[in-house]
Amino acid sequence: MIKTVMIQGTASSVGKSLLCAAFCRILRQDGFSVAPFKSQNMALNSFVTRDGFEMGRAQVMQAEAAGIEPRVEMNPVLLKPTSDRGSQVVVMGRPVGNMEAMEYFQWKEKLLPVIDEAYETLAGDHDVVVIEGAGSPAEINLREKDLVNMGLACRLRAPVLLVGDIDRGGVFASLYGTAALLQPDERSLLKGVIINKFRGDRKVLEPGLFQLEELIKIPVLGVVPFMHLNLDDEDSVTERFENRRDQEGINVQVILLPRISNFTDFNPLELYDDVILTYIREPHELDSPDLLILPGSKNTIEDLNHLRSSGWEKHLKNYTAKGGLLMGICGGFQMLGRRILDPQRVESSFPEVPGFAFLDVETVMAEEKSTRQVEATWCYRDNNYFDSMGEDEKLTGYEIHMGQTNYSSVKHPVYIQTTGLWEGGVNEEGNVFGTYLHGIFDNLPWTEKLLNNLRRKRGHPEKINSSPRTYRDYKEQEYNSLAETVRASLDLDKVYRIIEQGA
Repeated sequence: MIKTVMIQGTASSVGKSLLCAAFCRILRQDGFSVAPFKSQNMALNSFVTRDGFEMGRAQVMQAEAAGIEPRVEMNPVLLKPTSDRGSQVVVMGRPVGNMEAMEYFQWKEKLLPVIDEAYETLAGDHDVVVIEGAGSPAEINLREKDLVNMGLACRLRAPVLLVGDIDRGGVFASLYGTAALLQPDERSLLKGVIINKFRGDRKVLEPGLFQLEELIKIPVLGVVPFMHLNLDDEDSVTERFENRRDQEGINVQVILLPRISNFTDFNPLELYDDVILTYIREPHELDSPDLLILPGSKNTIEDLNHLRSSGWEKHLKNYTAKGGLLMGICGGFQMLGRRILDPQRVESSFPEVPGFAFLDVETVMAEEKSTRQVEATWCYRDNNYFDSMGEDEKLTGYEIHMGQTNYSSVKHPVYIQTTGLWEGGVNEEGNVFGTYLHGIFDNLPWTEKLLNNLRRKRGHPEKINSSPRTYRDYKEQEYNSLAETVRASLDLDKVYRIIEQGA
């Protein structure tokens, strides 16, 4: 019998992704071969597998926790929002088109065979599959044709653990209400409840736990404390975007685009205790940063128009004219060029828009998406921001973008992929830098050299960092800490019995 456990939540951002990662690491530590699975993910944080397929980053994180290579079967359907009502639909790692919400709702039943085959492939290769739900299973308007919550659990006969977030308040009502709204066949699959993100003395909470068990007739498996971990977020529902600046150090600001994608690029900067990373929306929040970043975007043209209408162009030009370091990644890189053309209306209704013209490049949007992992060699050095950067520095990362950029006029390409394709460029003054390389800051030796150049320009002493030499080493420590905390918080004997007995 296939062994599985499914983690569902009372709402989005209650901690399902992290708890799935915790179970993946715990099962791995206990000698099981385990794989994560999420049938349908809606997120703008994505990753490219070794064979060039796109998938959600949450399942990549969970695969890392499980100690296995990410594969697209772990997330067969990925929805990448392009507007308030529409998304790009990615099936088994390849985009199949853009759809409005109702169009997708009517069409998605066609994905059932794809989802089932992906699950069966993972189940055939592993001892246990840890499944993550999406949002809440109590969205009764979405019960019909459900692919990702109780609809999937019923098809797979998967035991379900329900997670509630006590930090946002109303946890007992949300757990009770979710259980009450389930159909009898769905409720029979609900085997345990977990309260997540608790701060305080558990003894104060215990009377409520007993009453909850009496009300819903489902055991509470444990209470997990609020954890401060530097691991990838699934989407834009994240505490990372809270604007905070309560210390002195290297000031890095990221412009929070309406359709920001892959903000996980910047998580490695949180390793350094003197780096203050903040996300800003409006030009008045610009605080003379040591590094200003234009991140990736799922709709580059719309976000470029938003920045221009919000007055950002003048502030960016003033910032760079004073010598500030401006970096664009992916869509942000495209915005830094002379213009963006979209003759096939891939992203918007605009056939052409002017860029900010910091870099002598232009981009043509194409229907075919570039998704690939990259191995590159850094090949740019100056006596300014990129002083001491080794000209043979090895970099790894990945590309996810719709546009093709013409580099023919770039005077200073900054690094070259092993296939011979340039990956980025810098302006004549050496203070505007664009790249397609997602994950560039994961390359800690390169990142630490850049940070030391910023420290030097600010008059601060350089640092020899004691952090792990790879970002992956650091995340391994975080996964072990996550597993240790969850082990201490849950009745794992009951969890294992639930997995063994199934639904």
